[in-house]
Amino acid sequence: MKKLTIALMLVLMAGAAAFAQEAKTKERPTPEERAQKQTEMMAKQLELSEAQKAEILAINLENAKKREAEMEAKRAEMDAKRAEMSARREEMKAQDEAIKKVLTEEQRAKWEELKESQRHRRGRRPGGEIRERGEMPRRRGDN
Repeated sequence: MKKLTIALMLVLMAGAAAFAQEAKTKERPTPEERAQKQTEMMAKQLELSEAQKAEILAINLENAKKREAEMEAKRAEMDAKRAEMSARREEMKAQDEAIKKVLTEEQRAKWEELKESQRHRRGRRPGGEIRERGEMPRRRGDN
């Protein structure tokens, strides 16, 4: 009985994993598909004529293509920022390694402590603290 239960659980888990992967690989619809779907929905709800449908399809298609181009530009910008941050991290690691080579063992330990204390302080900047509403400074003109 135990073996049957375990086998059943394994089959169910494998099925769930396959379903989860299938959901992740689902592709986004093209601008044309999105425009067509939106136009069909509008035609159904608003009872559009064929001429209206054609005009609205053109408008929806133009806007869908525009949004797609904007999203691609944003993706490219984010990729560039990630690459820049990665390069900065590598530069900082190289700088840190160069500094460690110059320092004695005692100085290295102290250097690590200083860096750790700076990491903790970065998270607690005065403007970054979460405050209760009553503690918020009032602006001029607020009653």
